[in-house]
Amino acid sequence: MKKWLKATGIALVLGALTACGAGSTSGSDSESDVRIGYFPNLDHAAAIIGKEKGFFDDELGERGAEYTHFPNGNDFIEALETGNLDVGYVGPGPAINYFLTGGDIVVLGAAANGATLIVSREDSGIETLEDFGGKSFCTPGNGCTHNVQLEMMLKDIGLESNRVGGTVEHQSRIAPANMVAMFEQGQIDAAAAPEPWGTYLVEELNANVVTEWNNVFLGEELASVVVVTSKKFLEENPEAVDAVLRGHKQAVDYTQENTKDTLTTINDHLFDLTQNRLPETVLEKAWTRMAVTTETHADALQAWADASYELKFMDKEPDLTGFVDTSRLDAILNQ
Repeated sequence: MKKWLKATGIALVLGALTACGAGSTSGSDSESDVRIGYFPNLDHAAAIIGKEKGFFDDELGERGAEYTHFPNGNDFIEALETGNLDVGYVGPGPAINYFLTGGDIVVLGAAANGATLIVSREDSGIETLEDFGGKSFCTPGNGCTHNVQLEMMLKDIGLESNRVGGTVEHQSRIAPANMVAMFEQGQIDAAAAPEPWGTYLVEELNANVVTEWNNVFLGEELASVVVVTSKKFLEENPEAVDAVLRGHKQAVDYTQENTKDTLTTINDHLFDLTQNRLPETVLEKAWTRMAVTTETHADALQAWADASYELKFMDKEPDLTGFVDTSRLDAILNQ
């Protein structure tokens, strides 16, 4: 356990440093590699499979691809904003927040739905959402996808986080792997965790499942991962974007048809990053708490944004007009 936590922490720190320092130009020309970003999470399976099976590289041909993994959405968005990233996989929360502040970003399609699990530490005293009063929880980011999902459910039963004067303490920007250490050391009571980390907490640390993934706010319809780029990159590199999307389609198809090899490939990928593997039972059970898919529910994204505004993560009512454009992916899917 200790070895796993130490190695994972080091890998995530290195990932953050790489994300902040990758590249130095503000744009890409037709000769440069396409810089693709993703997270080392199970619901980023399409990205990991696309990389490891060579789908992106094959489609991009001579242009090639460069890959960077990120520990959270904030770092991903920073890389996109500074021109150090061209295309990538990220949660809808950071993408929506960036768009609503005038950021140059467009959603090309979905990569996974679900994959949020609400769990509590074994001896935390939390069995249901009603038990969160006076307790603490963590999420990967402030106002991130998982944060909004949990706080919306708490608000519905009359509970609020200390961010808005409530009694539930929220700790943000906790990398998913680091949630394991916080649970083990009794530093946090609960978490809104992406997979496979939620299931890992349940299987390895006997955490309680407070809310299953399909009962979380917008559960099965909300994309946990979307494929994004900047409109600038899309306008200047439409063929490269289409190549990435073709690789994305192949990756999604592969995960749906080859579950066993997909999980093995993801575990091998995590081993390359951390020198440790997740237990097979964790990956197998976590896989049932999500769906790798290209199906994008724009109405669920709007509903999430409305909830974020209601929770006061946003100052203005959200208008997502122009945020989602799946036309290029739809054309590829219909070929």
